[in-house]
Amino acid sequence: MSQKIRKVLILGSGALKIGEAGEFDYSGSQAIKALKDDGIKVVLVNPNIATVQTSKGMADEVYFLPVNRHFVTKIVAKERPDGLLLSFGGQTALNCGIELHRHGVLKRHGVKILGTPVEAIIKTEDRGMFNAELKKAGLLFPKSKYVNTMNEALKQAQSIGYPVMVRSAFALGGRNSGIAKDAAMLKKMIAKNVAVGDKFLIEECLVGWKEVEYEVVRDSFGNCVTVCNMENFDPLGIHTGESIVVAPSQTLNNYEYHWLREIAIKAVRHFGIVGECNIQYALNPQKNEYRIIEINARLSRSSALASKATGYPLAYIAAKLALGYSMTELQNAVTQKTIACFEPALDYITVKIPRWDLKKFNQVSKVIGTEMKSVGEVMAIGRSFEEALQKALRMLNVGVDGLDSIAKPVAIRKELRLPTDQRVFMVAEAFRKGLRGSEINRLTGIDRWFLYKIRKIIRTEQQIKKKKLTAELLYLAKQDGFSDKQIAKLKRQPESKIRSLRQRWKIKPVVKQIDTLAAEYPAQTNYLYLTYHGTQSDNLIDNKKASVMVIGGGPYSIGSSVEFDWCAVNAGRSSRKLGYQSIMINCNPETVSTDYDESDKLYFEELTAERVLDIIDIEKPKGVIVSVGGQIPNNLAKQLQQYHAPILGTQASDIDRAEDRHKFSALLDRLDIDQPGWKECRSEAEAKAFAKKVGYPILIRPSYVLSGAAMSVAFDDKQAANYLKKAVAVNQEHPVVVSKFISGAKEIEFDAVAQKGKLKYWVVGEHIENAGVHSGDASIVLPTQKLYAQTIDKIIVAAGKIAKELRINGPFNIQFLAINNEIKVIECNLRASRTMPFISKVKGLNIIELATKIMLGEAVKAPKPRTGLPFVAVKAPQFSFSRLRGADPVLTVEMSSTGEVACFGNNLPAAYLKSLIATGVTLPRRNIFLSLGGANNKIEFLDSAKELDRAGFNLFATPRTHNFLSQYGIESKVLHKASSRRTPNVTEYFEKKKIELV
Repeated sequence: MSQKIRKVLILGSGALKIGEAGEFDYSGSQAIKALKDDGIKVVLVNPNIATVQTSKGMADEVYFLPVNRHFVTKIVAKERPDGLLLSFGGQTALNCGIELHRHGVLKRHGVKILGTPVEAIIKTEDRGMFNAELKKAGLLFPKSKYVNTMNEALKQAQSIGYPVMVRSAFALGGRNSGIAKDAAMLKKMIAKNVAVGDKFLIEECLVGWKEVEYEVVRDSFGNCVTVCNMENFDPLGIHTGESIVVAPSQTLNNYEYHWLREIAIKAVRHFGIVGECNIQYALNPQKNEYRIIEINARLSRSSALASKATGYPLAYIAAKLALGYSMTELQNAVTQKTIACFEPALDYITVKIPRWDLKKFNQVSKVIGTEMKSVGEVMAIGRSFEEALQKALRMLNVGVDGLDSIAKPVAIRKELRLPTDQRVFMVAEAFRKGLRGSEINRLTGIDRWFLYKIRKIIRTEQQIKKKKLTAELLYLAKQDGFSDKQIAKLKRQPESKIRSLRQRWKIKPVVKQIDTLAAEYPAQTNYLYLTYHGTQSDNLIDNKKASVMVIGGGPYSIGSSVEFDWCAVNAGRSSRKLGYQSIMINCNPETVSTDYDESDKLYFEELTAERVLDIIDIEKPKGVIVSVGGQIPNNLAKQLQQYHAPILGTQASDIDRAEDRHKFSALLDRLDIDQPGWKECRSEAEAKAFAKKVGYPILIRPSYVLSGAAMSVAFDDKQAANYLKKAVAVNQEHPVVVSKFISGAKEIEFDAVAQKGKLKYWVVGEHIENAGVHSGDASIVLPTQKLYAQTIDKIIVAAGKIAKELRINGPFNIQFLAINNEIKVIECNLRASRTMPFISKVKGLNIIELATKIMLGEAVKAPKPRTGLPFVAVKAPQFSFSRLRGADPVLTVEMSSTGEVACFGNNLPAAYLKSLIATGVTLPRRNIFLSLGGANNKIEFLDSAKELDRAGFNLFATPRTHNFLSQYGIESKVLHKASSRRTPNVTEYFEKKKIELV
């Protein structure tokens, strides 16, 4: 190391959002570990309180503040760091760092940007400068030009020729990008882009070319290696974050692979990148042409994928290189045998598939393209594409068992031509309908190699259906990735019978290591996967200790995000502290739980009962923890217990009594604990009869779901019928409960740990919004601000009764309603909740560590709840509506947020304001539009309107709101509603960006 660095500031990425997700918790956590290994003091700025990197024992100082120039400038002045790392917090950190540089903040305080020089970062981020540098290096890129006006854009598009690509500078996840097929479409797109930045790029469109990526590492001495190359299943025109991605590439020939590798190294050296970067290509194999699409001079989503796909610790190595180390000085911490300049060799294939939650948004198009819409991803490992693809589809947790026949296209060719989140299923359906691979290739642009592999899966499926199930056919099916459940459905037999046949015929998966070296050199690695392509397992590291298995949270989705990874990581760490061997099972490459150093053994595997039981048979753990990974492992408890799996903590039968809406509601009645009036309904007539009895609105709730999936409030018979169908469809095995929806009530979170049914520790959190907004979309404040002590006492008593009745042994969460100092129970989750990282960090007690001790049978004393906090903390939701065009931003009982932040203050307004800023809310400077429906809302907002008027804001209002404000001497300008043709109209003001806050 050539630099003397004592203190380093790391900028985080903030809340998880579409385009910027959990991969930056992974990269930031590894960077912190790398710096602390060198004895460097680490200061972290990240308001995402659910992350592992913001936990106690990671950074030396953590600032839960917005990552922007205003707040970071103050932190720099206070902390006086020697260096700044920008590459580990996504676009948020990069943009903030560039702004600090341009305003002279870093120079003024003597802070050096570590790793890639800031000038190189700017050159890779600004498309005009980027293309100019590529031209200097003699490298090819799409024809393009930055423009500032509509006329310039139209002229440039005419010069290039339609279709053209439209891009924004300094944007992530393809935000505000798109393909314009003609002038009319271009005008429409530019009208939207102007709000984001002053300039935009008009670029040659290469739709249909192959998209290929390389992950490249370079040190400050010029040494360069390519860690991984990846190939998109979809052709260019679909954002890489929206595409299935395969590593290593399968359809490039040897010349193409090495040709693009050499170009990548040349480009990285030209820009002077130090650390890790990602380079994306468009490739036309027919004409032997390439274009460099972009270079990300930072850790990215693809970096996390490449790291987990190869076993190469990219983020850790990148942080060390930023300190001035050379690759020849650094050992590969995964293999413990090789140095960092060894390029990985893979003897397996990985398949990444994005996870979408578009069904939550009725008006959002299901078509995928150049802008990201996915909220998470999974990665599967196998010895064949067929095996890995089907494993990955199961990992998504979207109700499929593999390449199932779930798509029912009306016009199959149209569906193939227009890509959606169901695209891979449409391809399979096309083969089932008899379309040829050549036609599917022409319609989709998907390489024939991938299509033939899918066709092979369909042919195996047809054999299973038609032929007698022999040992040979079953083994073939398992090698092609078919699960027991999938085979059982095709044979119309119970899953247990297929499992019995498999065991009788000794058809079992083998365990293989990911050693980064394709077994060419000896390696000590704990990174494992299961496959049916093999006759014996690799030699596994075994420290002879009793083991504890933790089931992780699976893919990030709306309702299941980084907070459950925090819980899983802490359960694993706590198990190790207690002297157990920790075994982690997870399938999400964005997570810290799938880092090589977080467990004694890591199984990168699907979270299905079949696969978990396979691993239990191999490892024979003392017990399995299902209560820290969210709903996915919780839902496995019942099936695992049927096969006598040793579940730790609350037992499956008791979990079922809480998850089954009917059983839980009946339990509350028996305990004489109040709840909204309810009835189990299995038909439309029953729901209507109940509504007639209690009056609309009613709440329709399915069982065993997370994030309020298919939960809806119905205001009339028609809505009740539609929502009931939706609820039944989401979980057909368990009942739907309909309850009276109570308006105007306060919602309260009760997070706790119990041991053998007795409360040990609890925290009461207060929602800022009234009930009716899903708890994951609500802002939560600690300590409580407006709750009566008597209300809190009633909550604790009710929770104690429930804990005793359900024999709770571990973490749990109960949601209450409070109205007029009376409480009602909404639901109880016998698992960790999304608020547990928040309450743990605010209260200073790790609730998951306590819960893990209890689940492992340790005697624990009840900690004294911390009272009288000297601050207020507010957890606020992060929404990604701007990514989902057409999404209704009105909040309901079904969750729609993608992440969260939390900030602290001396009082509620200070903490809440910081939290809102941390989610990207910008404060209005001049113009505010008010539209207040109903007399109660108008009266309630009156004091706020007076304050806005006194503060000098220009107020605009709909006619009735204007008249109301006028009665109280508040000036406003009338804007007529969008439905009116009168002017001035609110639509016109919105389109011209004249309104800053609504």
